[in-house]
Formats: sequence, C-alpha cells, structure tokens
Amino acid sequence: MKLTKYAHACFTLEKDGQILVVDPGVLSKDFVVTDTIVGIIVTHSHPDHFDPDTLAKIYDKNPDSILFSTTEVVEKMVDHTPEVVVPGEKKVIGNFDLTFFGGEHAVIHKDVPIIDNVGVLINETVYYPGDSFVLPNIPVDTLAVPVGAPWLKTSESIDFMMAINPRLAFATHNGLLSDDGKDFTDAWLKRFADPAGITYSRLDGQTIDI
Repeated sequence: MKLTKYAHACFTLEKDGQILVVDPGVLSKDFVVTDTIVGIIVTHSHPDHFDPDTLAKIYDKNPDSILFSTTEVVEKMVDHTPEVVVPGEKKVIGNFDLTFFGGEHAVIHKDVPIIDNVGVLINETVYYPGDSFVLPNIPVDTLAVPVGAPWLKTSESIDFMMAINPRLAFATHNGLLSDDGKDFTDAWLKRFADPAGITYSRLDGQTIDI
C-alpha cells in the first residue's frame, strides 16, 4: 500500500489503484480529490476532521464511494451512501478491510460534551485512533499518533506510541502546531521511539510504501 499524509489529520491509503481517505477536514487544504476513491472514514464530527464541502466534492467524482462514520456525521451526509460504524464492527470496501475501535472522543474540558469517535485499523496494518488514545490491543505495524490538540499532552502521545510499539509511527493531528512546535514535539517522540526500535517520522506532504 501507499500512504500519503496530508495536513493535520488527513491521510490516504492506496492499494491496486483504489484509494481510501481518512478525515479530510477543513485544515487539510492540500488534499486533492481524485476519481479513484472507494471509501472515506470520518472519525468524528469536529470540522478539522469532517468537512461536508470536501465530502461533497469526493462524492461528485466518486458516486459509488462509501462514507463510514458516526451517527452525527452520517445524519448530515445522507446523500453520500453513508454507513454508521461502531466499535468492534468490521467492514470491507474495495481493497480495504476495516476494523473499528473506541467509541468516545477524548475529554477536552469537563464542561465540553463528549461526542462519538471511532478509531480504525486498516488492512490489519495501519491504526488511527481519531481524537482519542484508545488502544487496539493487537499488534500494529504503522501507527498514526496524534501529537497536537486541546485534548492531549505530549506525554500521552508518547505513552500511547510506546504501549502500541509499532514498527513505524507518524505524526497526525499536528495542524495546530507551528513549525517550531512540530520540531520540538517530534524531538520528544523520537527520544522515546529510537531506543525502542520504533521509526518515528513526520510525513506531512509525503507518500511512502508500507
């Protein structure tokens, strides 16, 4: 598979000419809609992950694509052949096997309501928790680790990465950080990843084979 990381929380996986898109939100302005998209995963309803305008553009070029998300998102995208997914559920779309985890967004503040959030394991290879640190409790090759958000501390990102112990970890949810902030955060995660034999990278704008 080919993994392409876009700004903030968006990335795609491509396998045998088919593309799966994850969290194309309003901060991921570098994301480009193609006509080879078979599925979209939106982990929750916050606009940095869920942009109805982008989803409409995807659907215009890919009318057979399926949107997998929470009830709150699906209810707003009824024209996009959406499917509600819940933790523990498995789905297949094109060349991609999906297993969903979690259920709740991480706490931002005690007075902010907690919304639904799903993490996803794709082709038993790439794990992304959405806005949470829910553990899959199974081996993971490639981990998308959130590193910058109102709901996290760097220590939590480190502990999450170390608990999963993937071969490769790449930074996600980093669109709120300045370039200097990204450098400092990356340095902290690498400080723990390197001795553990984990390859930690910031892949923004890059495509890699996994």
